[in-house]
Amino acid sequence: MAEAFINRIATAAPPHDVHETFLRFGQLMLGHDPRRLALFNRMAERSGIAHRYSVLEPHPDGAVDTEGFYRRGAFPDTAARMKKFEACAPELAVAAAEKLLAGEDRSRITHIVVTSCTGLSAPGIDLDVIERCGLPTTTERTMVGFMGCYAAINALKLARHIVRSEPKARVLALNLELCTLHLHETDDLEEILSFLLFADGCAAALISADPVGVEIKSFRAALVPDTKELIRWNIRQQGFDMVLSGGVPGAIRKALTNARDDILGGANDIELWAVHPGGRTVLDAVEQAFALPPEALKASRGVLHDYGNMSSGTVMFVLDRIMREASASQNTGKNGCAMSFGPGLVAETMMFRMAA
Repeated sequence: MAEAFINRIATAAPPHDVHETFLRFGQLMLGHDPRRLALFNRMAERSGIAHRYSVLEPHPDGAVDTEGFYRRGAFPDTAARMKKFEACAPELAVAAAEKLLAGEDRSRITHIVVTSCTGLSAPGIDLDVIERCGLPTTTERTMVGFMGCYAAINALKLARHIVRSEPKARVLALNLELCTLHLHETDDLEEILSFLLFADGCAAALISADPVGVEIKSFRAALVPDTKELIRWNIRQQGFDMVLSGGVPGAIRKALTNARDDILGGANDIELWAVHPGGRTVLDAVEQAFALPPEALKASRGVLHDYGNMSSGTVMFVLDRIMREASASQNTGKNGCAMSFGPGLVAETMMFRMAA
């Protein structure tokens, strides 16, 4: 049976850094309560995030964006948000795919798998990419929708199944999220704090039987009982309603501590960690659960600092950074563990090995 490899990854983000603009808007939504403002500012300083990118261009004079997509007292409904997704998502997907496919014989692409939980339409991103990137019209398409931040691991799982059953398959996996289209007007502190994290981005990966890049070894899913209320993502009238509880890091730390041996399969030689940076405290929880040295999550903390949380694509940004650093230092043969977290609460994990 053929083994599957992530041959390479390419990433793309919109041009607009909105982090400071969104922070200012969060302060405005909180009003004049000095205690809550102080907590918000303290959490922002400790977030580990310096930049977040959006398809929305920030307004230079203190408003949220130049086109008035977000206006106090007149936030867009779900229809307007989906119309914006339909207009902007294909551009970002094509940008990532074109970077990945530069120099590739595109006629050999056999499958495309797309993950997204921030927008949907049909015909969708899969057909846009096939048409605009010149992929074969026979390309088999699969959409993985609304799984949240761990969807990229599931896309890789699906790609591995395809390659192992069809050794000549070449799978294009795209993880695209426009999280900033779901900002809500609220004075709820926990909800506003969750907006400190999210950003837009897209990752593209090529998975095949060619023994280059990262060998995908195995997968393990860990469902944490009695935690389904901690992360929720529902479609409502005013967009997609995200609930991200402050209890998430503690639940992750406890669950991973209990499931550590099961996830690692007894391996004690894991040198590379591609952990989804759901937030600084989430990374702290993983570090504590696996008793990792501070430098182990350097790539994850770097992506969090540079991009924020882009939902499903974020772990692929981390893995891309690890692959490039490993290639530069010729660290072939090293074993690694990738993991993401999302609604359930579920931890999706993947064991891997650096190939040639």
